[in-house]
This record gives sequence, C-alpha cells and structure tokens, in this order.
Amino acid sequence: MLDAVIIISFILAGAGIGFHGIEALPGSALQQVTNIEGLRWVSAGFGALIGLAVGLSMQTGYRRLEKQIRTMPADILLSRAVGLVIGLLVANLMLAPIFLLPIPGEFAFIKPLIAILSSLLFSFSGMSLADTHGRALLRLINPHSVESMLLAEGTLKAASTKVLDTSCIIDGRIEELLATGFLEGQILVPQFVLAELQQVADAANDQKRVRGRRGLDILNRIRETYPDRIVIHSADYDDVPTVDAKLIRLVQEINGTLLTNDFNLNKVASVQQVRVLNINDLTQAVRPNYLPGDSIDLKILREGKEPTQGVGYLEDGTMVVVEDGRNYVGGEVQVVVTSSLQTSAGRMIFARPKALVTS
Repeated sequence: MLDAVIIISFILAGAGIGFHGIEALPGSALQQVTNIEGLRWVSAGFGALIGLAVGLSMQTGYRRLEKQIRTMPADILLSRAVGLVIGLLVANLMLAPIFLLPIPGEFAFIKPLIAILSSLLFSFSGMSLADTHGRALLRLINPHSVESMLLAEGTLKAASTKVLDTSCIIDGRIEELLATGFLEGQILVPQFVLAELQQVADAANDQKRVRGRRGLDILNRIRETYPDRIVIHSADYDDVPTVDAKLIRLVQEINGTLLTNDFNLNKVASVQQVRVLNINDLTQAVRPNYLPGDSIDLKILREGKEPTQGVGYLEDGTMVVVEDGRNYVGGEVQVVVTSSLQTSAGRMIFARPKALVTS
C-alpha cells in the first residue's frame, strides 16, 4: 500500500509540474502555440511519465537502503547515526565564519555550494570514524550497551535456562552451587517434577519420605533466596508417560539445559542431543587431587579389610584406606598420602598415619 502511495505521489507531482510548467516558457513561444490547453495536458502526461520513472527508482533505492538497515547490527547503526550527527554539527560550526564573509553578488552561489560539500564531507568522515571507534564510544557512554546489543543481535549468547530434575533437588548441592554464583541463567522447575517430589514426600517408605521432604525444604529455601531466578513452569505432557521423558521434551522445546545428577537420565539426554549439566561431573572436576606426600586430617570411621587397616572418607566421599590405622578407629589423625587408585566405582586414596611416617 505504501509503495503505491509513493508512486502515485510522484506521478501527480510530475503531472502537476508539467501542467503548470508551460507558464515558464517565454511569451513569444507561447504566442506561437495555437492550443495551449492541449499543450498543458501533453506536458502533464510527459511529467507523469517522468514522475513514474523517478518514483520507481526512488522506491528501489529506498528498498535497498531499508534492507541494509534491517540487516545492519544495532551497534553499527547507532554508532553511524551518532557519527553522522557529530559530523553535521562540526560542519555547521566551521561554516559559521564563512557565511559572515562578504562575497560579491556574482559569487553568491559559493556559500551554499561550500555548505553542501562540507556537510557531505564531514558526514562521511563522522560515519567512517564511527565504524572504526564506534563500539569504544558506546562503551564510554554506557559500559553495558555493547554487550546488550550483541546479545540482541545474536553475536553473544545469553545463559540458557536450566531445568532441574527431582534427583538434583533432593541431592541438595544445587543450593550451594547457586550461592557460589557459577550457575547462570533462569532456573526452571517443571510442575510435573514438583508433583513427583510431592509423591516422594508422601511415600510410605520412611527413607523416601525424608528425602522428599528434604527436597521440598531445599526448593522452598532457594525460591526465597532467589525469587527472580527460580520459576515454577506449568508445562505438562499427557502423552508422555515418564517424568524423565517429559524433562527431555521440555528442555528440547525451550532450547535449555538439563541440570541433574541421574546417570541414566544424563545418558538418555545426551543421546537425544540435549545439553546436560551433571552435578556429579562438576564434583569430580573440582575434587582436590592429592599427591603422594600430601597431609590430610582424617577421621577413621571403621576397620579395613586387612587386619591393620583403617578407613575414612573425605568431604566429597572419597575413600581413604589408612595402613596401620586400625588403632585410630573413632578418632581423628593426620595421615600422609602414599598413593591413589582410580577405579570404575571412583577414586581411592592410600595413606599412613603421619606419626608413623616421621618416626
């Protein structure tokens, strides 16, 4: 509709100029014309054709310019606009003294010519400088403006939404992970996960009931601590039978990330190309790597398989087998690492009491 209005406007403008432009002809020429009214309409027709050609060319140029602006990154568009404005301001400031100079009448055309050329020159220079230093200028004005624009145009990626499963909530480490600030983005708890957590809390088995209530308590605490980040999502899928399958489908739909510590769910999600963050993998990655000769303060909890062994555990659950540690069962002792062993079940550390090593 807008295109038709623009073309019709140019046709009418051309026809009007052609129709009334006859009056600009010299009087002697008009006297030789026998039918001035007919000439007016012929001139109006030619003017309309010229207006049509100009309108079509203007429309093509406008569409090309509009397409370039639509595809242009927001930071470049804004910086070029700022550069254009600054260039025009500088041009006007520099032209002010020139317009005060006395110029003879026959050279009066110089002033508007200089004004046009200077405006074009400084406008182009301002836009060129903006292309080179535009982002630095925007960062000075607003330190977060460039990042916001890059996020909007897709150059930078915002943190994806994290979807919690039931095991991750009951595990409890999500609370400490949020407190560290390493976990970014929105945290989403689906309604069907909340329902499963409620079922576990209402289970007849005492152990399950305790775990379920603990999960609900943890969820309530993190919702109170991070009200802007924790969202209960109402999505449900009646055609999907299991909670794990619903989780995978929801994460796929929102293009999010699944947060879990369930080994099987992790594997199934990975097969379906769903991004997964496994808290157990994170724990393994940040677990301290004890080397032979390192000292550990350890509480010996029980006897080992061998007659002289004692067994204790680190805070992350790593088993420490202490040679000659049977006499320290129930007490805390400083031990020295002698070796470590990585097995399919996890890592084991072997040590000896420091008092026996130094003696």
